[in-house]
Amino acid sequence: MVPRVIFGRGSFNQLSELLAPNRLSNNAPFIFLVDDVFRTNVNITSRIPIAYQDKIILVSTAEEPKTSQVDELVEDIILTSKERPSGIIGIGGGSILDLAKAVAIMLTNEGNAEDYQGWDLVKNKALYHVGIPTISGTGAEVSRTTVLTGPQRKLGINSDFTPFDQVVLDPELTNGAPKDQWFYTGMDCFIHCVESLHGTYLNAFSKTYGDTAYGLCKEIYLDGNLTKKETQDKLMMASWHGGMSIAYSQVGVAHAMSYGLSYLLGTKHGIGNCIVFNHLEEFYPNDVKLFKEMLEKHNINMPVGICKDLSEKDFDTMIDVALGLEPLWENAIGKNWKKTITRKKLKELYSKM
Repeated sequence: MVPRVIFGRGSFNQLSELLAPNRLSNNAPFIFLVDDVFRTNVNITSRIPIAYQDKIILVSTAEEPKTSQVDELVEDIILTSKERPSGIIGIGGGSILDLAKAVAIMLTNEGNAEDYQGWDLVKNKALYHVGIPTISGTGAEVSRTTVLTGPQRKLGINSDFTPFDQVVLDPELTNGAPKDQWFYTGMDCFIHCVESLHGTYLNAFSKTYGDTAYGLCKEIYLDGNLTKKETQDKLMMASWHGGMSIAYSQVGVAHAMSYGLSYLLGTKHGIGNCIVFNHLEEFYPNDVKLFKEMLEKHNINMPVGICKDLSEKDFDTMIDVALGLEPLWENAIGKNWKKTITRKKLKELYSKM
């Protein structure tokens, strides 16, 4: 679990005092990985507490995080820092938070990021790292994984060393998020809860968090009686609770199949989950019905036909990626999932998207 978290409007202003006790020396910088969408947003960049040798690295999130991107960031940090950094601070959405976690791990572990894609492969404690989400829903601020696309697969670095040492939850930072992104990222949280609550890994701990986040998502996306501030506050809490729910259980069908879309087509995580979930009535009938109501209420037009021109080889690639995520299928279907989740079944589902 994340050992330290603060929540509240304006809590971003406490960042300097949070970081100060963790500075190793004047020559050991804090590295701020910041979504480059904030390049001209002085409300965020001007408030980052730079001192001594600290450095801001603006990172593009046009594509999903890649293992090669992690390796490049690590090399740049090593070559431009006089000493090992004091810490890595990620400021942005799920992609930036995942990159921050991965870079913190790779600064203390040998090899390349792709070597650690899997479960419990990390040997050394990560560098001190802090997560500051600027959009809510991914759960990346609390999860024990950092999802990366590698040369062979899309898979997280799942380990006890992955979670942040400190998280700052400031709902004010979510101001200005585009409507579509707000919806797709929030639905990532909703889908986390559905897959956790209907999974075979479910336990009392994960259910408590999942029930809370699920209820908040319904209130935010269906009731429509909240102020903007209430919506921001509650969605940030839904994201946290949804992330905690899957941290103690697992996700399921939508995530497994969306990884295939992301690996082959570069589909962003939130929208990829939505594209898949829209066709999963067989697995989550009541929740897919609710999801369609949310789409209609917020006038969201999702992409269609993204798989219509794919070759047999392309389908095989997506299916290979999806089937490689065995814990997700076991959680969704049970230990005998291979009897029902066949290549033919997955191709039929992908063909609808």
